[in-house]
Amino acid sequence: MSAVLPLPPGQGERLDLRPLPGGLGAEITGFDFGAPLSGERFDTVHRAFLEWQVLVFSGDEVPPDRQVEFARRFGEVQVHVMNQYHADGFPELYRLSNLGADGNPSGRHPDRGTLAWHTDGSWQARTGLATMMYAMEIPAEGGETWFCDMYSALDRLPRGTRERIEDLRAIHNLDFSRSRRHGEEPMTREQRRQVPPVAHPVVRTHPETGRDCLFLGDHAETIEGMDYTAGRALVDELNETAARLGTVYRHRWRPRQLVVWDNRCLMHRATAYDTATERRVIRRCTVLGDAPFRRRSRRS
Repeated sequence: MSAVLPLPPGQGERLDLRPLPGGLGAEITGFDFGAPLSGERFDTVHRAFLEWQVLVFSGDEVPPDRQVEFARRFGEVQVHVMNQYHADGFPELYRLSNLGADGNPSGRHPDRGTLAWHTDGSWQARTGLATMMYAMEIPAEGGETWFCDMYSALDRLPRGTRERIEDLRAIHNLDFSRSRRHGEEPMTREQRRQVPPVAHPVVRTHPETGRDCLFLGDHAETIEGMDYTAGRALVDELNETAARLGTVYRHRWRPRQLVVWDNRCLMHRATAYDTATERRVIRRCTVLGDAPFRRRSRRS
């Protein structure tokens, strides 16, 4: 069932919104990325973003400059510390590609860390607000992106588990997750210096909706103040539980789709594909948000 998004008079555009299966995410058609993005037009999209958490824009080509411009309407766009992935003349853009220098599939996955459930930018003091990923080339099979709703994951936790974790803080560390998943290409000393480990609440309050959700993912290394091994075990347990309990949307890409999602209340992961025979080229950028906080606490 689809709905028409209300736009201000004179916009000359009809936006159709179709909820995606399972109650998480919506597809929007009719959005012209070449048209000026007025405040009212952006507000319409932003309301849908907060409600549906994942927005899939289908059918329109999105050049690199328009992707960056669209991202800037949400906030400051991250320049990723892993500068070897920068693309298309824009430091804000991050290219994930399995193509070699000859333009053919290389058999090498560009970043195996993306295959684990994670939240973009959780390893920074100001974490990711929104990520925008544009499909340039996609494989015939695999290479999907899955999204897990962390509102529902928290709501479905057993009461005892929630009470145990609600005031804990996890230490997020990009060097840890990079070495763990893609250790043959470690971060440089300078890259590690720029992004030291940072602690964030395990249960955070979304700054715009006011709802609480779990906030973890593969960049979370351990629990602040806890024995390291015990903290690691708890992080893994919570990540596995969240992926099992939270509502999941499995996105199968089509060419020229732009997908925008809310990192503050979602985890996501890519699925494997045949990197030796299939082609997958994705252009990504991430908008920086706030420092995560917990509005309500038993200690307050």
